[in-house]
Amino acid sequence: MYRCTVWSEVRNHPATKDASSDIREVKVKKQDQWICTVCGYNMIGKMAEVCPFCGANSRHFVTGVEGEMTYKVTPTRVNDYVTQLLSVPRLGYEHAAYCVETDSGKVWVDCPSVLNRALSPAQAIYFTHHHFMGACNQYQEIWGTKVHLHALDASLPLARQFTVDESFEGGFEAHGLRAHHIDGHTPGFTFYIYKSVLFVCDYVFPSGQQMRLNPYGPREKTLAGARKLLDIVAKKPLQHVCGWNYVTDFDGWHKELDRLVRAPA
Repeated sequence: MYRCTVWSEVRNHPATKDASSDIREVKVKKQDQWICTVCGYNMIGKMAEVCPFCGANSRHFVTGVEGEMTYKVTPTRVNDYVTQLLSVPRLGYEHAAYCVETDSGKVWVDCPSVLNRALSPAQAIYFTHHHFMGACNQYQEIWGTKVHLHALDASLPLARQFTVDESFEGGFEAHGLRAHHIDGHTPGFTFYIYKSVLFVCDYVFPSGQQMRLNPYGPREKTLAGARKLLDIVAKKPLQHVCGWNYVTDFDGWHKELDRLVRAPA
């Protein structure tokens, strides 16, 4: 059985400083932004009656400003060049984002649900899929960060309220980050590899002590995508898997995924 670590410890990190002195230095364009505290999903514009992602009632929403003041996006080191970003206190079942320190600058895989102006700026955000685009519009505005999302997901309703700078198709390599489109959980689902780290968000996640594929999506396509992932990562010198709220060692995770995918239906 693979060993999964769900990061919950808040650690001091040089990428973050006290935001209290900076909070007024960078102004974000005034617009309504709401965050669902049940799931962490961001909504832009007029407040909805229910969260379009999880269906929670609007009484569970906070404004973007309230979210920024209440929840602090906190970095936790994975290795020398990857840092996990999650809100403290935990914001619903918010998906983790990951800061990757490449030779050409910092980029993110996925985006936190709230704005933290004290983080070091990222040049680009590469999304695995469109379900949790977080506060990417605000990071776009204050840093000029470029948002990248697969075209098949960029056209879907949950993504349309966000500005996508580049809607890509298929795989590519940028900043040393290699993108692989596998479909399944969402039509545009894309996983990434940087050096020894695999970024897979919620395509695969543990349920208790047993791994399972994400059930929200076409089952056969998700299974086919998992097989494609296994083929791509075969014999690659990977060490860590960065998931939606966990980091684990690659070898154990890979063996468990192979067992799951190859098992008889």
